[in-house]
Amino acid sequence: MNEMQLLTLLADDPRASVRDLADILGETEDAVQNAKEDLESRKVICGYHTVINWDKTNKEHVDALIGVSAKPERGKGYDKIAERIARFPEVSSLNLMSGTYEFMVSINAKTMREVADFVGEKLAPIDGVSATVTMFVLKKYKVNGILMDMEAEIEDDRLPISA
Repeated sequence: MNEMQLLTLLADDPRASVRDLADILGETEDAVQNAKEDLESRKVICGYHTVINWDKTNKEHVDALIGVSAKPERGKGYDKIAERIARFPEVSSLNLMSGTYEFMVSINAKTMREVADFVGEKLAPIDGVSATVTMFVLKKYKVNGILMDMEAEIEDDRLPISA
């Protein structure tokens, strides 16, 4: 079984049925199911996610990105700090970065106050964290390759006419 082809198909359509995947790959449904389970157990496939445009709902929802400056621990680097940050349920993603900040933390909350409380009471006091910069997401145009609230651009290939 071509794992890379299976992964590419699942990245394009995580809801594809095992039957459809088997047809495309020329494999049996059992082989595809076993390959998916193996990839999941090895943490190659780490989840299947739904992208929701919260602006189209009545639910209060705030997304924030927090740049975190941190000092690595001797013998552990940034991993110990990352483990502490990642355990907070508010954190939706955490990345070690190059550039101005060591970490970029994404969080989801109901209000800006919840974000502020998270930063002030949970994130900033962590040993090794030296500074934070919070940025609130004002509007999402594209998430995980999906256009949120934009019409697909239709290319006009007509030639201009002049008199």
